[in-house]
Amino acid sequence: MNRVDVVVVGSGAAGLSAAAVAASRGRRVLLLEQSTLVGGTTAISGGMVWIPANHKMQAAGLADTLDAARNYLGCVVPPGGPADMLETFLARGDEAVRYLESHTALRLQPVVRYPDYYPELPGATAGGRVLEPVTFDASVLGDAFPLLRPPLPEFTLFGGMMIARADIPHLRRAARSPRSAWHVARLLARHARERLHAARGTTLVLGNALAARLFKSVLDLGVQVRTETVVRHIVLHEGTVEGVEVSSPRGPEFIAASSVVLATGGISHAPELRARFVPELAGTLSATMGSPLVPSGAALALQAGGHLSESPTQQALWVPASTFQRADGTRGVYPHTVADRAKPGLIAVDRQGRRFTNEAASYHEFVRAQLRAGAEAVPAWLVCDRDFLWRYGLGRVKPFALSVARDVASGYLRRAANLPGLAQQLGIDAARFVRTVEAFNEGAKLGIDRQFGRGGDIYQRHLGDGDHQPNPCVAPLRRPPFYAVAVQPADLGMAAGLVTDAQARVLRDDGIPIPGLLACGNDMQSVMNGAYPGPGITLGPALVFGYLAGLQAA
Repeated sequence: MNRVDVVVVGSGAAGLSAAAVAASRGRRVLLLEQSTLVGGTTAISGGMVWIPANHKMQAAGLADTLDAARNYLGCVVPPGGPADMLETFLARGDEAVRYLESHTALRLQPVVRYPDYYPELPGATAGGRVLEPVTFDASVLGDAFPLLRPPLPEFTLFGGMMIARADIPHLRRAARSPRSAWHVARLLARHARERLHAARGTTLVLGNALAARLFKSVLDLGVQVRTETVVRHIVLHEGTVEGVEVSSPRGPEFIAASSVVLATGGISHAPELRARFVPELAGTLSATMGSPLVPSGAALALQAGGHLSESPTQQALWVPASTFQRADGTRGVYPHTVADRAKPGLIAVDRQGRRFTNEAASYHEFVRAQLRAGAEAVPAWLVCDRDFLWRYGLGRVKPFALSVARDVASGYLRRAANLPGLAQQLGIDAARFVRTVEAFNEGAKLGIDRQFGRGGDIYQRHLGDGDHQPNPCVAPLRRPPFYAVAVQPADLGMAAGLVTDAQARVLRDDGIPIPGLLACGNDMQSVMNGAYPGPGITLGPALVFGYLAGLQAA
């Protein structure tokens, strides 16, 4: 029989943080991952971490207070959520960052220009609450590097070169700016050197850097990491955690432990549980990693006496997503977060050919608008012209693509020589669609969106193209051929989750903690209660409550 002090189930940011913290306190920790790769959804994410009033933004000269954050969240987060946990997140967020940076390989830096998603509300900031991982050289992982989940191939170039946010403007300007051309040349040269020694680029940014830094940390701290290991049951003795029953290629096994931390990513891939918290119209698509064939953390905890949160509000964290089949036959899900919708020269229409929302709104708000518009907007179509596709790309179609024949042939990308022809392909009302584009173009020539005021706040303008004036989010659609991609609601994680206390302990129906059982990340009820106030509001709480779960387990 294998015996450890702490078993952590799941290897995303929350699970890796919990494992690292418990190990840093001298505990024997076993990290179990059901897939063949470490990193979970964190590894394919944008890697942003939302921590209000953190010391790094203060060092960068950016003002913020916890009272300002409370004021802002009070305007955004629906009532009825776990108020004590939200307050704990605020009060202990910077403490978690300081601890992780002093005891692990995690290194974060402030994103000085990235507004909260509702910048017009009291207490919002224009940047600094968002932290991102410092670029990481994955060659230091050595033989463990192949175990790290790679980023989505649709977000890389040249077979695995990751692109930092600061690199994107240089890529767009490379043909007309000597400075940008030199910057891009250096990126390519570095990537070529890296590929001499690795199957993909070793300069990691975004969520891949976050997962890699935490993975390096658990390895340095002596955490035992086992992949392809599925937890089937949490074993209790007289109501107290005694260990877990697992299955793996080596067969069934009981692992004794005094604490079990659940960090499996939530109920996105547990159809029966997820359906309780989303409207039927939303469907079942998720942009997260996971499998319906593997018990979720929630399912494991429910067997052990835990229970799920309840809320009258929708409990998904939404993103519009397009789906496709990769060359290797796997299904791809492309989350349309920030790369295309807010750029000038694109609109979103429903099946009647009508716009239904401000395309530059946050991805969460875009899907909420889809669902309010009803079945006519699910799926919706993102529509652009030739100039837009070349400059910005559309979904999985990357900018400056020399050929889009494969995506057109597969049906992922629709193309037509004129607007009525595109409407016919999309099965939408052609006359209304043409009127919609003409009305949009009339104002767009002046940089104005008369219907929805696109580009009207600093968040939207931040996601637009700063080189395009007078409105970085608005331009006409006029150069054929015209293109479209279908998007439907997908979750980036579920806000509904296991009810815990502020120490991440899983609670029974009567409010009593189950001794030895903890949950963090998307396995626990979101402190945001279904709201999405800013970038990194899943990873921020994941690090904070992963830290608290690690302390409690230790």
